[in-house]
Amino acid sequence: MSNPESVARGHLYVVATPIGNLADLSPRAAAVLAGVDLILAEDTRNSWVLMQHAGITTPMAALHDHNERGLAESLIQRLEAGEALALISDAGTPLISDPGFVLVRQVRDAGLPVMTVPGPCALIAALSIAGLPTDRFTFVGFLPAKTSARRSALAPLGALTETWVCYESSHRIADTLADMEAVLGADRDVLLARELTKRFEQSVRLPLGALRAWLAEDPMHEKGEFVLCVAGAAAASDADRQLTEGRRLMARLVQELPASRAARIAAELSGAPRKQLYVESLAEPDA
Repeated sequence: MSNPESVARGHLYVVATPIGNLADLSPRAAAVLAGVDLILAEDTRNSWVLMQHAGITTPMAALHDHNERGLAESLIQRLEAGEALALISDAGTPLISDPGFVLVRQVRDAGLPVMTVPGPCALIAALSIAGLPTDRFTFVGFLPAKTSARRSALAPLGALTETWVCYESSHRIADTLADMEAVLGADRDVLLARELTKRFEQSVRLPLGALRAWLAEDPMHEKGEFVLCVAGAAAASDADRQLTEGRRLMARLVQELPASRAARIAAELSGAPRKQLYVESLAEPDA
């Protein structure tokens, strides 16, 4: 498996690994992992299974949220000495809701090369099967664990017009969907994907009210690791945007100008109906 020419000395490789199906490890990823001097793994016990499957015997060391800052300097010294290192997470692409940010940032700050070996990512895998718009999307990682904080986080997300995505665990999925329905409404479409690429992979896209019922109908539906792709809010029409801008301008102009003149200027600048802006301003208590 080892191929010394597949890696460059003094480089840090950020390597994506399977999110479930071990056959998804790419030939290039396998060659890099076999060719580096050390593999930095989120949990060496989990990664050992993959290495055994791929016949990779490269030494491994744990790198996670609790030791990353303390190890970064010594790892940079190893890179400067000419060693090649690989960074992997338990599954998927490192740094996507996984450790590695501190190390990658400090390696770059030290002027050393960082290379990507792309591959599986649960976020992208779920989006590819969601049937929701993906020309723009927002990824928010994991939502807060507490109900009050989670609902506070959901409020601004509910106003986004693009698809947005979060991860969730089995012991919080029911509560998260309940909070989503409370904040976003029962009709908002959500793609729920669980156990992606694994034996019991399952995905379903339903309005939140129906999705909660689907989750409750079978205890197996609550097991596994989850990705939620949430449909964006309906975009405001051009007329709505013009009226919003007209009202904003009117509120400022009417403080300095007569209402009729303020309405004419606000309408010209925004495209909003002049008469509506004028009538609304007269109805204001302070007008």
